[in-house]
Amino acid sequence: MNKLLIVGTVAFDAIETPFGKTDKILGGAATYIGLSASFFNVQSAIVSVVGDDFPQEYLDLLTSRNIDISGLEVVNGGKTFFWSGRYHNDLNSRDTLDTQLNVLADFQPKVPQDYKNAEIVMLGNLHPLVQSSVLDQMETQPKLTVLDTMNFWMDCALPELMDVIKRVDVITINDEEARQLSGEYSLVKAAAKIQAMGPKYVVIKKGEHGALIFHNKEVFFAPALPLEEVFDPTGAGDTFAGGFAGYLTQSENISFENMKNAIIQGSNLASFCVEKFGTERMVDLEKKEVVSRLQQFKSLTQFDIEL
Repeated sequence: MNKLLIVGTVAFDAIETPFGKTDKILGGAATYIGLSASFFNVQSAIVSVVGDDFPQEYLDLLTSRNIDISGLEVVNGGKTFFWSGRYHNDLNSRDTLDTQLNVLADFQPKVPQDYKNAEIVMLGNLHPLVQSSVLDQMETQPKLTVLDTMNFWMDCALPELMDVIKRVDVITINDEEARQLSGEYSLVKAAAKIQAMGPKYVVIKKGEHGALIFHNKEVFFAPALPLEEVFDPTGAGDTFAGGFAGYLTQSENISFENMKNAIIQGSNLASFCVEKFGTERMVDLEKKEVVSRLQQFKSLTQFDIEL
């Protein structure tokens, strides 16, 4: 069984949308990635940090999904990373109300010995220096390294971000971030520029409008499933990344053709994530629901045409 190493935040979120609000609930990029990847037959481990205010029930949830948490540091007397945000009516834009780095401010990642030879590494959204530090600890070259990042790091740590971008095979960002990173409005031109920075594959997420993957001159588009209800988009991009990386790890096939399937798998899982607040839907989700919705994706995109 192939191994998947996941790096990212494990956190508390407080979320407000037009449909309601929450107090502190489980969040963090690594949490969503790990829960999503757990729907595939993989061995996975999370590298992250929390304070001793992090409930045991959340740790138990991760281990119950066959996620190794030996690389999840618990800082005695420390407080867990906290983010609070309010989404606008269209759910595509949001205001950050509060960010408390807490134990994340001094985080020095430590990759578990058993995962220093992981076949696939998923670098979730974190400071680029932390992402680079994880790659430095790998004892064998991963078959595939996937990087997720955001405009915040482009604004405040661009040189460090460019260094880690050179070292990865796949980058996943949204359309706004792709335009900022490349300086190009056209996503085709943006993807070409980003490929020139190092990654062989560029995945551009477009939220409710699906996702694109670029490789050389090839491009593939996966739609987002039209949903009756979208409750909370928090973590959808990370859930997508977890499905993408989890499927590739399970299938042991990192060809561009198989990445098309991985994009659909990621989109499928992300479509569940948005149906409830935070991680709630991913925790309750059953495998049979995942398979059933995959069939909907297939029906949505399959057609016969005379050429």
